[in-house]
This record gives sequence, C-alpha cells and structure tokens, in this order.
Amino acid sequence: MILGVGTIFGLYLYVKPSLPDVATLRDVKLQTPMQVFSEDGKLISQFGEKRRIPVKYEDIPQHLIDALIATEDSRFYEHPGVDPIGITRAAVVVLMSGSAKQGASTITQQLARNFFLSNEKKLMRKVKEVFIAIHIEQLLTKQEIMELYINKIFLGYRSYGFGAAARVYFGKDLKDLDLSEIATLAGLPKAPSSMNPLYSLERATNRRNVVLGRMLDEKYITQEEYQQAKAETLVSRYHGAEIQLHAPYVAELARAWAVEHYGDDVYDSGLSIYTTVDSKMQAAANKAAVNNLISYDERHGYRGAEKVLWKADQTPMSTEEIEQHLKSVPTYGKLVPAVVTAVSDKSAQVWVKNHGEQTLDWDGMKWARKFLTDDRQGPAPSDSSEIIAVGEQIWVRGETVAIDENQQPQVADVEEEELEQRQDNGETIEQAPIHWRLSQVPNANTAFVAMNPENGAIEALVGGFNFVHNKFNRATQSERQVGSSIKPFIYSAALDNGMTLASLINDAPINQWDESQGTAWRPKNSPPTYGGPTRLRIGLAQSKNVMAVRVLRAVGLDKTRDYLTRFGFDKSRLPRSETIALGAGSLSPVKMAQGISVFANGGYYVEPHYIDRVETPFGEIDYKEQVNTICRDDNCDQSVTQQGDFNEQDINSEVVQHAKQVISPQTAFLVREMMFSNIWGGGDWSHGTGWNGTGWRAQALDRRDIGGKTGTTNDSKDAWYNGYGPGIVASAWVGFDNHNRALGRTTPNSNLGKDQISGAEAGAKTAQPAWIDFMRVALANTPEKSKQIPPHIVRARIDRDSGLLSKKSDSSSMFEYFKEGTEPTEYQSDDITDSIYSESPSEELF
Repeated sequence: MILGVGTIFGLYLYVKPSLPDVATLRDVKLQTPMQVFSEDGKLISQFGEKRRIPVKYEDIPQHLIDALIATEDSRFYEHPGVDPIGITRAAVVVLMSGSAKQGASTITQQLARNFFLSNEKKLMRKVKEVFIAIHIEQLLTKQEIMELYINKIFLGYRSYGFGAAARVYFGKDLKDLDLSEIATLAGLPKAPSSMNPLYSLERATNRRNVVLGRMLDEKYITQEEYQQAKAETLVSRYHGAEIQLHAPYVAELARAWAVEHYGDDVYDSGLSIYTTVDSKMQAAANKAAVNNLISYDERHGYRGAEKVLWKADQTPMSTEEIEQHLKSVPTYGKLVPAVVTAVSDKSAQVWVKNHGEQTLDWDGMKWARKFLTDDRQGPAPSDSSEIIAVGEQIWVRGETVAIDENQQPQVADVEEEELEQRQDNGETIEQAPIHWRLSQVPNANTAFVAMNPENGAIEALVGGFNFVHNKFNRATQSERQVGSSIKPFIYSAALDNGMTLASLINDAPINQWDESQGTAWRPKNSPPTYGGPTRLRIGLAQSKNVMAVRVLRAVGLDKTRDYLTRFGFDKSRLPRSETIALGAGSLSPVKMAQGISVFANGGYYVEPHYIDRVETPFGEIDYKEQVNTICRDDNCDQSVTQQGDFNEQDINSEVVQHAKQVISPQTAFLVREMMFSNIWGGGDWSHGTGWNGTGWRAQALDRRDIGGKTGTTNDSKDAWYNGYGPGIVASAWVGFDNHNRALGRTTPNSNLGKDQISGAEAGAKTAQPAWIDFMRVALANTPEKSKQIPPHIVRARIDRDSGLLSKKSDSSSMFEYFKEGTEPTEYQSDDITDSIYSESPSEELF
C-alpha cells in the first residue's frame, strides 16, 4: 500500500509541471461557428470549421443525461473523477480475456482528454488524464462537468456537442429528439466516425439498442419505453447549415465587420451577428435586381454557347459524361449549366445539371436574336437551329409552374443555389413542373440598396449579379457617376437660396466657349427638346439638363459643392466644374440612398449601418449598434444647420444622441414634391396641359406617396433610379464594370409582344424597373400615406406658364406649395407677352 501510494504521489509530482490549468474551464469558450442572421432571425451565412450549438444544463433533456451516465459512467455522481471500481472491473476483464473489452474512462476523464490531451494510447497520457480529471472534479460541480461534456465532445461529421449532432443527423433541436434518437446520439462517443447512422445504419442501430439496454438496466426507462424505442426504425440523413436567406454580399459585409471588431478568432466564437436586413425586403431586392439585369442583357441579344463540348461530326458524350462534366460547372443563382442533346424546329432537348433531361420550348428561346454590338442586334430567329446546336454547353434558368387554390398556374423563380444546397443536405425535393428558358451570364452588372430613412438601417443590399461569379460589392465599393440623380440635391440648394417650385428657369441651349480646351461646352437635354422658361418643379421632374446648369450658376458652384456635403457626400468626389449639375460626381449606391433619405425623413442625416447587434452563444447581447435617432420634438436641441456653418466632419466624428438636421423640413418637403412629379407629372391631360416626368413608369404602382429621380450619365454608361416610399428609400444601378463601355440601345424584337423595352438605355428603362418591382413587394402591406405637409408651408394658386399668382380657376392655373414668405406677390396679367421671357445675353432667367 505504501509503495502504491508513493508511486502515485511520485507520478503526480513528475507530471505536475506539465498539467494544464483546469481553472480555464470556468471561462472556457467553446469553438462554435459564427453565424450571420437577418434582423428577423433568418440565417444568412455561417463561418467556421466546427459545427456546435451550445446548450445550458437546464435545457439538456433528462433522457440524454441518463443515457450518457448509463452507458459511459454509471457511477458518475459517486466517484471523484476516476472510478476505482470501474478500473478494477476493466482490469479483471483484461486479465480474464487477454484484451481490453471494457473501458474505464469516466465522463470527467473524457472531458479532460477532449479539452487538454490527445487521443494517443500512451501510459503517460492516461496518467495525466487521471490527475486532470481529479482537478476538474475539485473545481467544477457535476452539473457543470456534464454541461461541458455534452457541448464539447466530437460526434462525427464536423459536429461537436450533442446540440450540433441533433441538427446534423436528425435536423432537430436537441429538446425535440425522441428516446430512440437520444439513445443513438448517446452511443456515438464510443466511435463517432463509424457508429453514426450516416456511415452505418446497422452499427448505429445496434449501438442504440445497447444504450437502451443500459438505460433499462439502470432503471432510467421502463420496459415499455425500451421496447417502443427499440422497435423504431432509425431514420437519419445529413443536414447542413440551413441557409434561410440568400444575401451573400450582406454576409461578407458582416464577416469583414466582425473580423475588424473581434479579430480572426471570431470564426470559432459562436457569436451571432444580427444584421439590419429584413428577409422580405432582401428577397424582393434579389429578385428585382437580378431579373432586371437579365432582362437588360437578353434584349441586347444572345452571345452564343458558353462552350462547345462536341461538334456534329464528333462522337457525342454519354449522359454519364455530361452529368460528370456539369458537376464541375458552378451554378450562378438562377442560371444553371446545361448541354444541348437534340434540336428540332421549335424546341430542343437539354441535359440540365441536377435535373437531367429537360425540354427547352420555343417560348423559352425565341428572344435569342444574335448579339452584334451593344447598339445592334441581329434579326429575330425563326428556328431553334439558328440559336443553339447539339453539343453546346449553355445556360438555362427555370421558372416553377405551380397551381394555386383557384387552379390557376403560378410562375415563380427557381433559386438554383438554394435547391443545390438542400439536395446536398440529403433532402428529396418535390418540385412543381419547371418551365426552362435559355439564358446567359450577363456582361453588365447591377447593385441595389434599400434603406430605412428614419434610422439608416440597410434593409436590403445586392452587390452584383451573383456572389459566386464575382464577389466585388458594387453597392458599397463601386463609385460611379450619378448622372441626373444629383439634381434633387442641386435643386435643394436652390430652394435654400431663394428659389421656389414656381421659379422660372430658361430651358434653352447653352453654348459656352472654353478657352482652356479650345472647344465650346454645349450641354444638351435628353431628348434634345427645349421649352423656354420653365418652372423649377418641371425642370427636375423632366430632368432638364440645361436648367440644372442654370440653377447651379444661380446658386454658385462653390456654394453648391459645400451644400452637398450636408448629405454626407465626399467633396473630393464632386468635381469643381459645372458638369457637376449633370452628374459628373461619383457616388456609391449606398451613398445615394443615404442622400435621398434626407429628403424622405424631413431633413435629417442618418448614417447607413448594416449591423444591429451581436449575441453570444447563449443569447446575451455583446454589442449593440448605437444609432442616431431622429427627434422631431422642439426640445431636442437640434437646430437647423444654416448654410456656411456646416462642417462635414460633424457627420463622421461627432457623437450625438439625435440625428443631425441638415436641411429644413420645408426644403425636404418641396424636394419630395419635385420627385413626386418625376413619377406623376402634372397638369390636366383632359385640357391639354398634362405632362409626365421621366419616372412615369412607376405610376404602375398606383401610389401617390412615392417619388424618385432617374439618372443617366453621358453615353448611358451608368443608369440609376433613386426614390422613396413610406418608411423606405431605394437605389438601383445598372452598368458595366468596364467604365468605358456604354449600355447601348436596342430595337424591338418581332418575336416578343408590345410590352418590351427598346431604344437607348437610360435610368428610366434600365434601372427603374428593378426599383418598381422591389417597391411593389416592399410596400404591399403598407397603407398609402397621406401627404405630410410641415408647418410654414403655404399653398397659392399660380399661373402654369408664368409662375405668378393667378385669379383664374381654369386649366391655366394650379395650386403650388411655397415656404411661407416666398410665395409670389404679383398676379399674372392677361395682356402679358412672351417677350419678357426671351433670353438676354446676361441670362436674366438664370
């Protein structure tokens, strides 16, 4: 006995210097993947190698605790970390059988091995394991040991802990498992890689029955429960991380933010990053932006097959070879690779990745006239052979055709990436019939941003056509010329410098000699029509370029550039040139949404943000975004910033409780009015005075609480639409990543119907359709909001032509809004002549 005790004490002294500090278990941070969620809790992405879902002791099913104790350590509550009785029993088995058929490691020893040691079968490792286990028992309670064990142990297929294993093998939360499933998981620690139900259902079932038998022997379950659980057929398949919302550009923003704030270890931190993205808004933005881009690309013509796998005089590939080849070709969102196997007059047979043989009918490919240049397309095809050939690898996209409760066919887009993931997870997907369309990867690209103007929360963000195809985020990283999208900000400066919506600006050509360039600068309207003296409201709504230049001149170039910094725009990105009035400045879509928000919320600058909060693995708040909120109370101590005393550094550095008011509510209202007219126009069509703004296509939304502004740059290299609705602003952009390439023009396709876009590409045709489709969903459940008129705004009846007060009540007059004290004081006289509007050399009408 003395020799034995002395030997043990000697071993302890020998290994003590190399024993870890088990006190670290008190503050242990389990390696758990970082997850990114939408604001409403939809999983967007997961980062990290190990899958783990920590559970607290009180949330662990009692059956699981009983099963582990019965199977792994029946004397768990009696021993001090090592079980002498268990060791003796195992030793006797070794002596009698000649082999180690029975283990002697306690749950505490297994915990020690998992946290601090390797699995190598060496005596010294076992000695250390014993002493560490004893230290653990001295430091932690049995409940704490059991909680750590259940959360730490490896259980196969990258799952660590029983919470993750429940999701991987059964697709359930731990608390929702039945007795048979719990017993299956409890049997895994013995051999997680070979006894799991995915590797061997037979071994897993046999091991489950052993666990159930031990639970019965230890009287944790009744004979009836034992028989019922043992009789159950074990059903298991692999369940990957269930991505519930497709928003990869948002996920990447969140990942980069997390690494910046927490370091590279964040991937195994178990933190839950909750973004500001709304799942409904994001899904709508995804669909609107990508569908619009594909529509733009297809109307410019078909560029041909992605690759030719075999020609007519060569041996065709077998279906097995085709399928093997397609596995190596990525899927880009809605676009799926396919191979043409047969072509007839008005249809074709194609082998589609993950879908096998499918039919491509004429309706799905008749759009595909040949692409010649960005400005020219070939004739409309009349036969399938003019478009595709056998052996070509092409792209197709699917539309699901389902039948609703009224027995009517409904068409919905197929998100192929989501489908692939679900199939990879082992799901059997039952789909409605799919109508396949020929498609192609767009050469142009897109970006879309939706933002809450009250607090700056980004509610949807699309950074491009497809994240797998190109990870560059055009919504935040790409600064493009904004074209006429800048005009609301130019006109806002004019309103704060004495102009009104009724001010007349001369809509006439400008011809200015530039000595430095040796040429004349001749900005033109698009289309090049001119109306002479025109009211300010109409000038913005119809995007009159020459009027914008004259407005800029009236305010002053330097004064205007200073004014634009109120909206958070970087002055260095705004050229010191009159071309700024035509959109020569460069901004990102997020910056544009930020600027439009000032008008939408009544004059307050709100900083865009993507992160709402960060939670620990156990749901505790670790970080909460500090958002500057809008306060419209008179006691907020937020005086209106006057022109000249605004410091753009205030936006970036000043920490304030409330959002800074950068323009007056009255100015914001009047700009909204002009943007409203961009969609709804004005006048009286029945009396011949009606007119449309450039954004008239949004009248399809049938709402009078929306407004916006088109934007098109020189040669149509960038197309924009930026606008607002109740509680939301959105910006859509379309263009080529190659800044030198123009969006071009198209002619009508005789194979298609009359509702097709043609002519020169521009903001209203190229970008606005995405904005309209998004707003249709975003505002679907939002009641139409009545016009919110701020104090100190008055209405006056004016003459439509002169902008002066009118005593008439016929179609020649209208009501207009003015800041109190700026309304006209003169009345329109009946004998006034047009001569007073003629442009003098001094340009009296700006």
